[in-house]
Amino acid sequence: MCVNCGINRRDFLKLTSTLSAGALLGLSACHKAVAEQPVRVGYLAITDAAPLLVAHSRGLYTAEGLTAEQPRLFRSWAQLSEAFLARQVNVVHMLMPATIWIRYARKFPAKVVAWNHTNGSALTVLPEISSVLDLGGKTVAIPFWYSVHNVLLQRVLREAGLTVVTKPKEAALAKNEVNLAILPPADMISALANKSIAGYIVAEPFNAVAENLKIGKILRFSGDIWRDHACCVVFMHEDDLRERKQWSQAVVNSIVSAQAWSRDNRPGVAEILSKDGGKYTPHAKEVLDRALGYYDPTFYGSSGAIHHLDWPIHRIDFQPYPFPSYTQELVKFLKETRVEGDTSFLAGLEPGSIATDLVDTSFVTRAIQATGGAATFGIPPSFTRSEVIQI
Repeated sequence: MCVNCGINRRDFLKLTSTLSAGALLGLSACHKAVAEQPVRVGYLAITDAAPLLVAHSRGLYTAEGLTAEQPRLFRSWAQLSEAFLARQVNVVHMLMPATIWIRYARKFPAKVVAWNHTNGSALTVLPEISSVLDLGGKTVAIPFWYSVHNVLLQRVLREAGLTVVTKPKEAALAKNEVNLAILPPADMISALANKSIAGYIVAEPFNAVAENLKIGKILRFSGDIWRDHACCVVFMHEDDLRERKQWSQAVVNSIVSAQAWSRDNRPGVAEILSKDGGKYTPHAKEVLDRALGYYDPTFYGSSGAIHHLDWPIHRIDFQPYPFPSYTQELVKFLKETRVEGDTSFLAGLEPGSIATDLVDTSFVTRAIQATGGAATFGIPPSFTRSEVIQI
């Protein structure tokens, strides 16, 4: 099923087949040691990709002795996943739940090496929607089944007493049912404008776009539900991490340096990403400025988009360390989340083991230490934290 355009059940099964074939390609490539290879970044036009793109724009890959090709823009997570699995790109920002699916359902050898950012997503709805309960009997779009957006949205809906369903768009919905549809982020704006959906939960700047166009409003920020959560992470091929350690460390160093710069230069990030600046995305700078910096507690507190005014967080922030506690909680939540396709693999996943097997913290830890240490990113020097989730 889909609304307008996206990945339907047939496309999802096709991607599953592609992933299986891609795994064979990845395993075969493990035997081909390459002394030097270019950095091939793949990304979607969302702020989550900022560190990878800032690193390219500011010459940080080159400063580390790397050769970097022009980053490749993709429209959907399905397209980006296929390109990564076919090794057309070798450094991507990937939805954290999708990395779990790729590694354990499809058995593809790849690992998370860092976070790209924290927060940076929101549930945006039509202006006439006043509460979560108003979404009953309506369709809400998510960018991918295996996304933190899907995980958080379903928890919010269940808390409100609503039932998640996945029905064809022409099917009738009960008043307590919310139909989920997969849409690429780039297609969500038009779908909301023509009211074929009542809302969407997605990364910035598509929430800021709806605000600026006055076709939608933010009902809730994702970072106000799961404090400083990750959405997208840096995902790399496992053979690169094993056989090209110096190259891999240089890649991670570049991305961590980009995050350190981005924390204090949000207008500069907006300029780099904008269609009139670095031209990495089709978004206007004013939209990106809002997405990267506008988190007014007075305005959003009164509207209900922010419940936890005492949480000192940003609309989006940049810190690279992948806390194991987050991965553990995410695995638990995924087991309770409705997705399309075969989910039997989730039953065998042990959260603690996944946190150490899926994620390689060695590269990012060294990079953080070389960039001023944990204090540079406002994280504990122990590299541990407790997850805070309050709907």
